[in-house]
Amino acid sequence: VQLQASGGGLVQAGGSLRLSCTASGRTFSSNVMGWFRRAPGKEREFVAAISGSGGRTYYANPVKGRFTISRDNAKNTVYLQMNSLKREDTAVYYCAGRSDWLPQRIDYDYWGQGTLVTVSS
Repeated sequence: VQLQASGGGLVQAGGSLRLSCTASGRTFSSNVMGWFRRAPGKEREFVAAISGSGGRTYYANPVKGRFTISRDNAKNTVYLQMNSLKREDTAVYYCAGRSDWLPQRIDYDYWGQGTLVTVSS
């Protein structure tokens, strides 16, 4: 499976962005999809995950109530809607997929190339 992330860019604090991640392959709808990010000088960290059916989601505490993960299995795409963005959300955002519901673990099976989000004050 290959993943292609898009939607990053420059946004002012308080603004919104929607990231997309489109997958190739026929197993997309059965896979857990997650978003991670790596801020400058920091380790890669978990952001959000969604089950294959979309019925279960999980968020890291720093983004709860501001970010929403969703998916459209007909389009093989997972989204991350980011609202009320803060400067500390600046990072490269990566989408990833795995077969089991262990959303926070970093050992996902496959990864996208990342898309840069920059939040200015």
